[in-house]
Amino acid sequence: TFYSNTESVRDVQFSPHSHISFASVSENGNVQTWDVRRPDKPVLQFTAHSGPIFACDWHPENSWLATASRDKMIKVWDISGRPSLEYTINTIASVGRVKWRPQHKYHIASVALVVDCSVNVWDVRRPYIPYAVFTPHKDVATGITWRSDPNLCLTTSRDCTLYQHVFKDAIYPALHANPQALAISPQGNVAFACRVNISHSKPSKIPGIFRRATNNSEEFRQAQSVLTVYTRQANKEVDWLITCAKRYILSGKPLADICLRNSSVAQSLGRLAVSLVWKTVQIMYTVPNEGGCTTPPIEEVNERRVNIAAKTISGESGKEVGDNVQGDSPALELDTETEVLGDLFFIDQPNQLSEPTKLDGLVSQDWTLPVEAFAPKAATTNRAGGGTASPSDQASITDTPDSNDEGQPEFSGLMVSKYGCGSAGVSWWDHCATLAAALRQHAEMGDVQTAVCVLVSLGDKRTQLLSHIDVVEQEAWLVSYLDLLSRHRLWVHSTEIIKLSWISNISELNQQSTTVYTGCSQCNKPLNQTGWLCTKCDLQTVCSVCHQTVHGLYVWCQGCMHGGHIDHMKDWITNNTYCPTGCGHPCEFS
Repeated sequence: TFYSNTESVRDVQFSPHSHISFASVSENGNVQTWDVRRPDKPVLQFTAHSGPIFACDWHPENSWLATASRDKMIKVWDISGRPSLEYTINTIASVGRVKWRPQHKYHIASVALVVDCSVNVWDVRRPYIPYAVFTPHKDVATGITWRSDPNLCLTTSRDCTLYQHVFKDAIYPALHANPQALAISPQGNVAFACRVNISHSKPSKIPGIFRRATNNSEEFRQAQSVLTVYTRQANKEVDWLITCAKRYILSGKPLADICLRNSSVAQSLGRLAVSLVWKTVQIMYTVPNEGGCTTPPIEEVNERRVNIAAKTISGESGKEVGDNVQGDSPALELDTETEVLGDLFFIDQPNQLSEPTKLDGLVSQDWTLPVEAFAPKAATTNRAGGGTASPSDQASITDTPDSNDEGQPEFSGLMVSKYGCGSAGVSWWDHCATLAAALRQHAEMGDVQTAVCVLVSLGDKRTQLLSHIDVVEQEAWLVSYLDLLSRHRLWVHSTEIIKLSWISNISELNQQSTTVYTGCSQCNKPLNQTGWLCTKCDLQTVCSVCHQTVHGLYVWCQGCMHGGHIDHMKDWITNNTYCPTGCGHPCEFS
């Protein structure tokens, strides 16, 4: 009796090279080799798999031990000295049994424990595709053995059948596999793989009658492929897109801070045009408020201008002029008050002089010209307010009595044109049209990121742009930008754009769930229309416990593919180990 210090032992195989040695595999993934003369402890022990090991088999010629585990791998170990891993085969399901093929050093057969019903024969030198496959069983195979002929093998299955397989009836997946492959990376790089035809036409000094012909097994092993990668030159636009998407701030802070942050990000990447757009948005939609200065109403500013000009020109008192000289000029005061005025407007004011200016120290000459020499001048139209400066209005100012007192300057040569200064006559700058044109230009150049991020950052202020950028165009920009983010797998930033979207078609993308269609248990056709009725075989999805049609939630075992109502299956598996259909599969509910 041999006592192992590991968990339950799953398989034991005697060595064909020594009648006193055998190997055992355990539930915890350990492999032990024993000497029948020393039952107290194993000769060798090592961990082979991360999960339970279900089977093992010695190689008939070499000191190789093959192990099969629930981790969907077959491993070949050389235990002639210190255990070393020689080959690894990855399968699609947990491996239940393995068996080396006689007279073929590198061939090993395997059967799966669940899901896969086929019998696979592998070449350990090409572990990515089976060398041969047998598919007669309707359920998973439970055992495999080879006869004296390496082209014949026997297998048993849970479908209560025993098959003898002949290699001439096998399926060779390598002959049906596509030898070409193509892949394109998000950066635009292209990878292409294709098969290389092995030529056997090399000159040889050995006569043809003594040359050994290449069999199918050798051709399978010698299969080669070549991989060609075509790389594009460094694309700065892709790096810009990814970096800006990760570093941009679109919400959570005042608009001025958002624009300043995003402008600095774009400038650090050398995108000066994009940086200028963010600075322009900051100037357009934020008002500076420094030192407690406030912007006076436009009507008040215009009224002050007219009053100051009238008082200065008419010379109401010498005190005012003297005060102006002392530095208390109302004009200076006006400049100080209107320094922070953010709105720009333009007025064309003609420079009209009613009579020549009198300058001291010059000889007075008669510069009078006949009136007939000039055509009468039409009244000037006020471009801002729509008013006109008539000769009577000008005379009312120029006919003011001269104040030629000594020490006072003479203002008789100046005149004031009376223009309407109401806000209705001011021509304002439409900044929305300018911003819309800038965003549209960036979008047409392929930079939809800037257009979308600016619109998102504006928040409710973006409604001012609807007259220039309609909702359809904005939605097209958003869809294009979300597609770019998805291509580069920027899922978090894509979700942020969807969450901040103001268009219902975009904001509802996060509310769409993923649909998983169930399949018919008989023909495996997806049940697209009705989840409980197959339109092909006209069978209903029946619960394995109550044998009634399942109209609601359906749960099934991935091993035997049987299932039913979620409550019924949960109660059954809690009290029982095996499937309620009697197939013998140990189902688990998690």
